[in-house]
Amino acid sequence: MPRHLPILLFSLMLTTAAPLLAQNTPPTDPSSRWDLSELFPTVAAWNAERERLLGEFPKVEQFRGTLGNSSDNLYKALQFTSDLSRQAQRVYVYASLQQDEDLRVTAAQERNQLAEAMLAAMNQAASWIDPEIIAVGETRIRQFMTDNPKLAPFKHPLDNTLRKAKHTLGAEAEQTIAFFSQPFDAPSSIYSILENSDIPFPTLTLPTGEQVRVDSQGYGRLRSNPDPAIRKQAFDLFWSKWQEYRNSVGMVLNSHIQTQVALAKARHYNSVLERELYDDNLPPAVYHTLVEQVNQSLPTLHRYFKLRARMLGLEQLHYYDIYPPLVSLDKKFDVATSKSITLAAMQLLGDDWVTQQRSAMNSRWMHIYPQQGKRSGAYMNGSAYDVHPYLLLNHNNDFDSLSTMAHEWGHAMHTLYAKKAQPFETADYATFIAEIPSTSLELVLQQYMSQHASTPEEKLFYLGYGLENLRGTYFRQTMFAEFELSLYEAVERGEALSGEKISQMYGELLRRYHGSDQGVVEIDPLYNNEWMFVPHFYYNMYVFQYATSLTAGTALYEKIVKQGQAGVDNYKNLLRAGSSDYPYQLLRNAGVDMATPAPYQAVITRMNAIMDEMETLLNQRKK
Repeated sequence: MPRHLPILLFSLMLTTAAPLLAQNTPPTDPSSRWDLSELFPTVAAWNAERERLLGEFPKVEQFRGTLGNSSDNLYKALQFTSDLSRQAQRVYVYASLQQDEDLRVTAAQERNQLAEAMLAAMNQAASWIDPEIIAVGETRIRQFMTDNPKLAPFKHPLDNTLRKAKHTLGAEAEQTIAFFSQPFDAPSSIYSILENSDIPFPTLTLPTGEQVRVDSQGYGRLRSNPDPAIRKQAFDLFWSKWQEYRNSVGMVLNSHIQTQVALAKARHYNSVLERELYDDNLPPAVYHTLVEQVNQSLPTLHRYFKLRARMLGLEQLHYYDIYPPLVSLDKKFDVATSKSITLAAMQLLGDDWVTQQRSAMNSRWMHIYPQQGKRSGAYMNGSAYDVHPYLLLNHNNDFDSLSTMAHEWGHAMHTLYAKKAQPFETADYATFIAEIPSTSLELVLQQYMSQHASTPEEKLFYLGYGLENLRGTYFRQTMFAEFELSLYEAVERGEALSGEKISQMYGELLRRYHGSDQGVVEIDPLYNNEWMFVPHFYYNMYVFQYATSLTAGTALYEKIVKQGQAGVDNYKNLLRAGSSDYPYQLLRNAGVDMATPAPYQAVITRMNAIMDEMETLLNQRKK
């Protein structure tokens, strides 16, 4: 049976970092921090449960050799391992969240390692189940599913196991791979510690005398500074420091790529891309159509860059000019305001949605403010099925923080709707579906803010933010996907990867996407090191699904606008479906086919329409 992995969904903030903590916001305020006691009251209670589970895992062996004897035997084995997975995920969530509060705390790191080792032990104990199900044979297993209604929650997981027969190894080989699951994750763990706590980032003194540490948080703040000179200083300091570690980080990423290529070969896949698409039963046309459509649409991206240069009053746009807002907005969005606006925007989805989200937002599910040592960016962890989702934010009282809050609550609401409708076995969901509610709720928020803007300048701000979201999610994430695939394909061809070569490969894509050779955006070669700042490259072809999700979310939003309640019901039914079917089919059921060009072309039509509206407002402002 497929193992239930923790649901950990990352905002794009992880690729842009979190801004610095507002000076007047104490991170120690209990209401601003999640309450992990709902998972376990104490570390001692957590450890006792971890040790109890370690004692339970060997009992899975009692079912070996019995799965084909009867449908009831099959059910007992699957239910036993499912229950263990459900309990183990709760243990893992506690350790993972506690570690991310402060990555400098070694005791928390060690607990997280113990939790990861526990998950690995569980997978090792159950590694023989898939091979035995396959050995029993599809005909008999499907007859069991027909005869025994207790197997209903396992229908789709069993179908998926049977589908993957040709890529499933024998019991001994599967167990051997399971033994190495924790070491296989080592590159990601090493990178995370290096990025978040070990690199001694430099300090930049601003004209005001303020000193800002140019780490991931400081960089995220400074790169949107209205002064181009300060932006350039921040870029040069940040990427120069990263370059000092390029050989090391290059080796860490190369080890991850090499591991994934080897694992794909071991399971008889022709490539890592084939494995990642096959895992969720996605047609290859989904990935290839996205990349083709995005590349055909680069003139629209370049139009945006030219508009950006015009609005910022720049003759030549540089790479460090991409992040400042096109129009300044003198508004603060503290947490209370962000909650209120998010709920007002979500009225579009009905009273049941808003009531549920309001109650959840007023509970201690979030770790809200940035602080030194805390994991940068934002995510939602929804793996504790019997508790509730947890959200990590780095709120800085700006509109970006508000948008990120809406994004992560899209994930959380997805989790809540899926858990209400699905048993544990199918309450998780594929990444291909997971990023749809998050990106679509950002779109709902942007539309709401644009419609309620009090001045043309404010409207321009929100329209510009929407354009930047399209750049960052549709174009940038597809560029990341092309880059990531190029790394895998290089290793699959037998080529070597070094930090210098990886930067060269990234730079070629960076220049093409930004029209550097045509003079659209000027890019300093130092910024080719940007790949070192993207943790998503350790998540195995995750990034392209941001772009497909934004595309699908845009299509579903249009259905809501045009169809009213029918569109809302269609949207919620997709969220309720969890993993009860394959993600591509679930989305087709909702009326969106991501293997065809039409949804992608609609995104570009929307982007051009936004620019048309902005240019009209700009021309009116001139008059």
